[in-house]
Amino acid sequence: MSSRIRISIGEIDLTATLYENETASSIWDALPFEGDANRWGDEIYFSIPVKIEEADDAKQDMAVGELAHWPSGSAFCIFFGPTPVSTGDVPRAYSNVNPFGLLDDDPTPLLKVQSGEKVTVERVDS
Repeated sequence: MSSRIRISIGEIDLTATLYENETASSIWDALPFEGDANRWGDEIYFSIPVKIEEADDAKQDMAVGELAHWPSGSAFCIFFGPTPVSTGDVPRAYSNVNPFGLLDDDPTPLLKVQSGEKVTVERVDS
């Protein structure tokens, strides 16, 4: 059975399914948490109380809607389109991130999110 989370930003509520890896387990164990959104192109990121080293599956090129932990900044990242370091339409992280989940919902509403908005992440009851 997959673990699912809810990401709430203002009027936006999205769910995501976590991968089965150590990063996802660490994120799950730390829930709930909140932070202040930062926008970097079509990426939202914010600091969280989770410190994780770079994983074996760390990467820079991400899928639209993919979630990752950025070890360098202890940040929760939501990728939904190109970032300033993308070479096309594919989201690309600034440096390696640990992928840990994928949005279940269309990420298009995230285009409206501004830096400074409160982001809440919590477990979804099965």
